[in-house]
Amino acid sequence: MKIGIYGGSFNPIHFGHTGLAKWIVRNTDLDEVWLMISPNNPLKDASTLADEQVRLQEAKETIRRLGKEAKGIVVSDFEFTLPRPNYTVNTLRELQKQYPQHEFILIIGEDNLEIFPKWRENTYLLENFRILVYPRKGSSKSVKQMIEELNTTHIKEVHFLADAPYFEISSTELRKNLHN
Repeated sequence: MKIGIYGGSFNPIHFGHTGLAKWIVRNTDLDEVWLMISPNNPLKDASTLADEQVRLQEAKETIRRLGKEAKGIVVSDFEFTLPRPNYTVNTLRELQKQYPQHEFILIIGEDNLEIFPKWRENTYLLENFRILVYPRKGSSKSVKQMIEELNTTHIKEVHFLADAPYFEISSTELRKNLHN
């Protein structure tokens, strides 16, 4: 099976997350998309995070409510069992160990591609995993330019999902609106 790993805080999960996951399952060669709930992203401020179990349950309930529409989308707490702070590279290595029969593909936003050089062992990720990049606002460079700037001699695959839907929503905006 080809499984897309769509990691994030999902703080909170929203229709942008689920809409993108549904689109990826229907429009790429992936069999499933695992929404990988991250206990704490090392590149983000943890003080704004809701409890990890709350975020996990909200994600599971959201996918349950979608019913058949969410076919191929799995909510995962896999990272909850890993040492902290956890990094994507550790998650993917551990997934490969535990599920050697699957191919894991990393799914990231265009905004994360721009900061990819800050990711732990980014060269290893680029050389060993396919990476699908979905459109996000806030990038100051083109995807082509970002890929050219990645410092590695061998990139397995970085593919921009140019036709993926763009969602004008973010968890940060939702939290601000709830606060106001």
